[in-house]
Amino acid sequence: MATYLDFEQKIKQIEEQIEAAKARGDEAAVEILKKDLEKEVSKTYKNLSDFQKLQLARHPDRPYALDYVRLLMEEPYEIHGDRCYRDDPAIICYLGYIDGQRTMLIGEQKGRGTKNKIKRNFGMPHPEGYRKALRAAKMAEKFGIPVLMLIDTPGAYPGIGAEERGQSEAIARNLLELSRLDTVTVSIVIGEGGSGGALAIGVADKLAMMRYSVFSVISPEGCAAILWNDPAKVEQATKALKITAEDLKELGLVDDIIEEPLIGAHRDKEGAAKALKEYYLKSVKELSGLSSEERLSLRYQKLVSKGAFKE
Repeated sequence: MATYLDFEQKIKQIEEQIEAAKARGDEAAVEILKKDLEKEVSKTYKNLSDFQKLQLARHPDRPYALDYVRLLMEEPYEIHGDRCYRDDPAIICYLGYIDGQRTMLIGEQKGRGTKNKIKRNFGMPHPEGYRKALRAAKMAEKFGIPVLMLIDTPGAYPGIGAEERGQSEAIARNLLELSRLDTVTVSIVIGEGGSGGALAIGVADKLAMMRYSVFSVISPEGCAAILWNDPAKVEQATKALKITAEDLKELGLVDDIIEEPLIGAHRDKEGAAKALKEYYLKSVKELSGLSSEERLSLRYQKLVSKGAFKE
C-alpha cells in the first residue's frame, strides 16, 4: 500500500478512481482520469513549500541506498566491517558495476519495517560505520575505482557507545581522508542529509542533491526546540534553515540538482534511479578526463571556498 502525505490526497483520490475505472473496464474514463492526474501532479509538485519537500525527503516509500544498489548495480559484492570493531549495518558498501563502470558504492541505509529499522539503527551510523566507509573508499583508491556515495541519514548516532568509540574522530578522519582521496568521487543526497553524519560521506569531487532531498546542519525539529522552545514551529524552522536543493545550489554549497521524476522518487523509483545513474556516469566521464593533480586541485578550491563571503 502506497503512503500518501497530506498534500497528496487529491492525487490519491484520482489514482483510486483510475483503479476503479480499470476494474469495470471503462477505458475512456481511465484516459480522462490520467489526464486529470497529470494536471494534479503538476499543480501539486510545482508549488511545494520547503516543509513539504522535507516531508518528501523523509517519505517512507522513498528509495534508500539498497534500493539503488538493486536498481543500478551489476554483480554487486558487499563489503563488511571496519577491521577494528564490528560491521555497522547503517552503512552499506558494495563493489560492482553501473552500466559497465566499475564502482564502489557507499551509502547510508535507514531500513524498512520495525526489525530492519532497528537493525540499521534508523540510518544513524556508529563510528565503525564511517570507518568501514573509509576502508572501502581507500580500497577503491588503491585500484583506481570511482566512488559513489549516497547520503541519507538524520545524523550520526549520538549514543554513549558511539561517543566512547570516537564518533567525532571518525567523522573528522573521513573529512580529511576523503578530501585527498586520489580517485573520482561523487556524493549524492538521496533523501535526508543530517549534519556531520552526512558530511562524513559528503566530501567529493561532485556533491549533488536529488530534487526533493534536504541537507541541514540540524533537524528542523531540533532548530525549533532550540530557537523557540516550540516543536510546533518546525515549518518556520525549515524555511529559515534553507535546506532544500534549490537553496543550497543558490548558495553554492552543492554542485548540482538531479531532476528526479516530478511526482517524486517515492512514486517512480526506476525513474529516480535512471536520473541518478545518468548524473553519476556523466560526472565520472567528466572527472576521468582530468589528471589527478587537476582533480585534487579543483576539489581543494571547492572546499576552501565554502563559507566565503563579501562585505
